[in-house]
Amino acid sequence: MNLQLDDPCAADVLALLEEHLADMFATSPAESVHALDPEALRDPSVTFWTVRGHGLLLGCGALRELNPEQGEIKSMRTAASARGLGVATRILQGILAEAQARGYRSVLLETGTEDFFAPARRLYARHGFTECPPFGTYTEDPHSVFMALDADASGRFPVPGRQETAH
Repeated sequence: MNLQLDDPCAADVLALLEEHLADMFATSPAESVHALDPEALRDPSVTFWTVRGHGLLLGCGALRELNPEQGEIKSMRTAASARGLGVATRILQGILAEAQARGYRSVLLETGTEDFFAPARRLYARHGFTECPPFGTYTEDPHSVFMALDADASGRFPVPGRQETAH
């Protein structure tokens, strides 16, 4: 699985993002859908990646800078045919490595409360994210869960799959 910077408006990526947005609107009330559209993912404050395997698009994810110390995970999506293969973990590795390289102190996210979002909540919790209050421009919403992961004292995030070495 290759993680690479990509264009959210590439044809195959657009199809995956359209599926993502359709699921968000089918699952949550419109006012509770906080997914970015493909053009918004091209904003200079956003870094967008895809994971591909054997030339096929397997998933995508983005990191948006909120301020010099915080980033937000956006548009995490795994293609239906690639679920259970570790795609989301691979994307999360890249996002957290980039957040660490930028010197962020925390990475935040918003996801849904509905059963549809349970796998995402489990993924994030498994990698150390904990629930937090709304951040940025978000407000309390019964359809949203807010989560955060803080860097340790040395500025490192627990990157999934990274082998820690003793110093």
